[in-house]
Amino acid sequence: MRYGDEVSTILDKNASIIQGPALGPVSYVLNAGDLTTVTPGNQIHKYADDTYILVPASNIHSRKTEVDHVADWAQTNNLKLNREKSVEIVFTGKRKHLDCNPPELPGISRVTVITIHH
Repeated sequence: MRYGDEVSTILDKNASIIQGPALGPVSYVLNAGDLTTVTPGNQIHKYADDTYILVPASNIHSRKTEVDHVADWAQTNNLKLNREKSVEIVFTGKRKHLDCNPPELPGISRVTVITIHH
């Protein structure tokens, strides 16, 4: 971390995110700073303790890779991706030039409505 001309030292962390208390979301945001997508064109958005991966139709083949990457990142950071709380939603438009009904991801429910926290 940098503040002015000072750079802090890097320390190993061996902790998980506290669920519930006010420090949980802040702790997650700090810990998830290095969580990124692996496929160019995909986006990741993090808010409090929620993470959203946006995959455009042109990258639909990368969905499983992105979820596996998050699971691997979580394990490396002493966390666990809770697939039971994870959901997928597929948005389609009038122009359906690509496969708009990809196979479901293992252990992740597909929904038709989602509430995004911001």
